[in-house]
Amino acid sequence: MGKIAVQAPQAPDRAPQAADHCTLVQDQESQGGGVSRERAVSRHGVSRNGVPQGRDGFRERVAHLEDLARAANASGRLGVRLCGIDIDNPVIPASGTFGYGYEFADIFDINVLGSFSFKGTTSEVRFGNEQHRIAECSAGMINSVGLQNPGVEAVLERELPLLAKAGYSKVVMANVSGFSIDEYVRVSQALDAEPQVGWIELNVSCPNVHGGGLTFGQDPRAAEQVVSAVKAVVRKPLIVKLSPNVTDIAAIARACAQAGADGLSLINTLLAERIDLRSRKPVIARRDGGFSGPAVFPVAVRMVDTVCRAVDIPVAGIGGVSCARDVVEMMMAGASAVQVGTANLVDPLASLRIVAQLPTVMDELGIDALADVIGAAL
Repeated sequence: MGKIAVQAPQAPDRAPQAADHCTLVQDQESQGGGVSRERAVSRHGVSRNGVPQGRDGFRERVAHLEDLARAANASGRLGVRLCGIDIDNPVIPASGTFGYGYEFADIFDINVLGSFSFKGTTSEVRFGNEQHRIAECSAGMINSVGLQNPGVEAVLERELPLLAKAGYSKVVMANVSGFSIDEYVRVSQALDAEPQVGWIELNVSCPNVHGGGLTFGQDPRAAEQVVSAVKAVVRKPLIVKLSPNVTDIAAIARACAQAGADGLSLINTLLAERIDLRSRKPVIARRDGGFSGPAVFPVAVRMVDTVCRAVDIPVAGIGGVSCARDVVEMMMAGASAVQVGTANLVDPLASLRIVAQLPTVMDELGIDALADVIGAAL
């Protein structure tokens, strides 16, 4: 197996002036990819170019990024409003990439984030799909996890109390999945009553078991029915997460808005497949899965733009976001907030880094307040 190249972190005293993560990654790729041997970590916890490494070095870098993020939030420049709720910044880790939050609270202060969307939750416990469920790609990954989760009762009784115990003081986005309208309604109603929940995020990319297996998000009428049913039982803002695997995403968006959705989030993953050349079989046990990562970013930007011109409700942009510049670009396409997904799986500090980097990128672009650029390109 070949060596895996790891990007060396920036020294804390250089972080504010350094290029953002996207630029660093692009620069490395343009030079053939990877990190030079001179930047490898020495046995003494310090790389040969002087960047602190090891446990103490890591903690130092995290503390520095936290300080930058807190200062950025305190400035008020990053603040946005999502469906009537004010948040410190638009950066929201996406469902399925941030667990139930407390897992990341051991790494950094997750209160510096705008919020986060927790793991997709169903009525009953789900153990997910058979292995293999993950396939790597050159600019992303394919997953077919299968909505593995402990069920809504366990989320209410165990996961959310653990989040509170970890010191998280903001509201979260509750991602809800289901295979029937009744299941969506039951789970949404249960989570809506939880004080820690600020928004209900309805994942309509699940197959409708009573509708021939077509996902709710692929049929405007099915989407309208499930959104209308859930809206009738919840008081919290209802955000509908849209699938990109449709012919006309604007038609789905309009159907959701007409049914009472308070906001939309998009895009979910794109269907994709990899084949193992030796076995001559698909890598994913169920053949295909959801493709995410940097490669889908331009697709996501185009769809966010399309939806923001079709409806007049807030949108949270998702898809391939990995740096502060991506956040700004997504907001210029119309997004009021931006979810960070696969980047969290590559780098657990990705969302923290983005918050810390935003003021520098804003200064470079002459942006005083981030909310001012929402829809600037529409």
